[in-house]
Amino acid sequence: MFPSRRTLVGRALALALGATLTASPLLAQTPTRILVGFPAGGGTDAIARILGERLKDELGAPVVVENKAGAGGQIAAQTLKAAAPDGQTLFLSHDHSITILPLVMKNPGYESARDFVPVAGFATFVNAIALSGGTPATSFNTYVEWVRQQGGGKGAVGIPAPASVPQFLVQEVAKKNGLDLVAAPYRGSAPMMSDMLGNQIAAGVASIPDFIENHKAGKLRVVAVMGTQRQAAMPEVPTFAELGLAGFEEVPYYGLFAPAGT
Repeated sequence: MFPSRRTLVGRALALALGATLTASPLLAQTPTRILVGFPAGGGTDAIARILGERLKDELGAPVVVENKAGAGGQIAAQTLKAAAPDGQTLFLSHDHSITILPLVMKNPGYESARDFVPVAGFATFVNAIALSGGTPATSFNTYVEWVRQQGGGKGAVGIPAPASVPQFLVQEVAKKNGLDLVAAPYRGSAPMMSDMLGNQIAAGVASIPDFIENHKAGKLRVVAVMGTQRQAAMPEVPTFAELGLAGFEEVPYYGLFAPAGT
């Protein structure tokens, strides 16, 4: 029997982080905080909770996950910047908060290279576009045609955060297909998923872990994935490249960060 994704992630995190964090004598006295920039229930939150469980076992000390949702991860990043550099506060983030926001915003309230130090990089993930159950389209191409016919080329696509890879994907899809799509930002993938399941929005872009359970249950349909190859979790879903859309190969990362000086 193959180990579950949860087990594999836990083992990788323990190997990557154990030696680094056990060096702090304060771990046995004060809970370690793992900051997450999105609400509970999303992919980042799920990984943080797996990480917290494994670190608690490895360190023999309490670990708590704090959801500092809002502003696409800025609030969590600013909280990390203000924290003492004692190893007790960590930030689980992907490239959106660490790399993209400081490049596209004039003043996000932090400079990643100056204010944070990387602890470990331990996972990559693939974004995808999915259709809600109430959307009659059954593929990416039929979705494009549906938008043209029903909305005159106009439509809204949910995204977990503004100024993010999902937003750039929506903009590129619109540009390459001659559509007028609006990227509708949410405070994380969990509230976006709720609206998709309630047929409040026709389509959304998020990571495969965010979509996988509802895709397999038939509650929504993933119709295209980023990356260079199809994903083992949903091999029936084509890549954007297979659909004739180049430039969608970017694969984001997850990393753990601490305040500068830690």
